[in-house]
Amino acid sequence: MDMIETKALEFAYPAEEGEKPVLALRGVDTAIEKGSFVVVLGHNGSGKSTFAKSLNAILLPCGGKVYVEGMDTQDEACLLEIRRRVGMVFQNPDNQIVANVVEEDVAFAPENLGVASEEIRRRVDDALTAVDMTAFMTHAPHLLSEKEGGALKAMSGMPMIQFSLVSMLQLVDEGVFTLETIVEKMCHAPAQIYRINERGYIREGYRADLVLVRPDTPWEVTADKVLSKCGWSPLEGHTFNWKVERTFANGHPVYSDGMVDDAYRGEELRFGE
Repeated sequence: MDMIETKALEFAYPAEEGEKPVLALRGVDTAIEKGSFVVVLGHNGSGKSTFAKSLNAILLPCGGKVYVEGMDTQDEACLLEIRRRVGMVFQNPDNQIVANVVEEDVAFAPENLGVASEEIRRRVDDALTAVDMTAFMTHAPHLLSEKEGGALKAMSGMPMIQFSLVSMLQLVDEGVFTLETIVEKMCHAPAQIYRINERGYIREGYRADLVLVRPDTPWEVTADKVLSKCGWSPLEGHTFNWKVERTFANGHPVYSDGMVDDAYRGEELRFGE
């Protein structure tokens, strides 16, 4: 049995209203053997990334089939097992920082695979030792110079937090998520998981934590737009199609058209039982 197999694979991204979708993949037949090395070559826009994302169900076929060790990527019950077998390293790994410190970032993948805590600890230690980064395991992923001089002098701030929402909205444009999914994962789910009182929903009596965003407003990430105290972002030079215009915390406008109200101080979060 082939490790990966595609049969007449087709995929089309959503089209503008009134237009017909254009196939990014058309009738792709592929068989990849376990242990083999395969290179997919093509010019920009030829469908290489679309094909790669189809192999571990980031994208699902519009037509045809994708099988991973005989498992159909359209079978939701097989999703975890498929992604155990088919991983992906995106073009800019620096954009994928998800945790506060290095060791937590390294542990992110095995945690999501349900690996036991003791085994995660061993794998993290082995991985950091292999690349000579053990001394930095508790550092935040900022410039090393910003972390010298002790904790009280170290600059704080995560370079990805500011752009997390517009990054997710970009995936809406690409057809990966819906707007409803973004709201569920970034607003409702954190409030539910951490049992945060009176937040995460627009409801009477809840704190008014709101973000106003405008679609179809291209803008480029430049150093002067980075608000994090670390002063840089791996996304510098990237263009987003959605723009955050205003942010409200507890009903108070804390951000508007590039300006932050530093005088306002938020309220303490309260958690339920």
